[in-house]
Amino acid sequence: MFLGHYGVGFGAKKLVPGISLAVLFIAAQFLDLLWPVMLLLGFAHVEIKPGITKMTPLDFTSYPISHSLLMALLWGVLFGLIAWAVLKKTKPAIIIALLVPSHWFLDLLVHRPDLPLVPGLSLKVGFGAWNSMAATLVLEGLFFFGGLYIYLRSTRSKNKTGTFALWGMVIFFVAIYLLSIFGSPPPNATAIAWAGNLQWLFVIWAWWVDKNRVPVSQKPAAELQNSDAA
Repeated sequence: MFLGHYGVGFGAKKLVPGISLAVLFIAAQFLDLLWPVMLLLGFAHVEIKPGITKMTPLDFTSYPISHSLLMALLWGVLFGLIAWAVLKKTKPAIIIALLVPSHWFLDLLVHRPDLPLVPGLSLKVGFGAWNSMAATLVLEGLFFFGGLYIYLRSTRSKNKTGTFALWGMVIFFVAIYLLSIFGSPPPNATAIAWAGNLQWLFVIWAWWVDKNRVPVSQKPAAELQNSDAA
């Protein structure tokens, strides 16, 4: 699951219009932002096995800190507490807190049984949609384009940048996803980790997009000027 996580971030904007899309992306994708750091530090391990599934050659042998259910829930609580401490608003804090473990449950749909429930527990789960390209593409498409549709219905562009930056990001997301499926396997785990850290560029891009868009409920500047003049 890659596109689907960002789709959840897009869709959450409707629930918390005052929160930047960048923050929503961080929360929804946090486990995958944390994982490459854990990989570089030796707290997570992955092997490259082409053909292990239809969609990815990666065998996630160990990632208890980022991708166990217990830790995903705890990371969500931490995000929620930080959001509440900063915003002093309950609803955004709850939404942000829920976005973090949403990542684990979306991964559950596609991963092989490699997702731990609790660090150190041998039992691992995964429904294995990655064994079917069709099933995976349907799931990714539903979450990503469904969330994008909600975002488009919930926001409007303030200028041309708000339009072109958004669609540029969407095209880039899809291109990266297709490259990951049909491109060559990565050479080693270190390369995977450094590539994973580049996802922070998507966060910056999301901030730029959202800075040039506003909630549909917000009146255009011309309307506000007319109402003030009246």
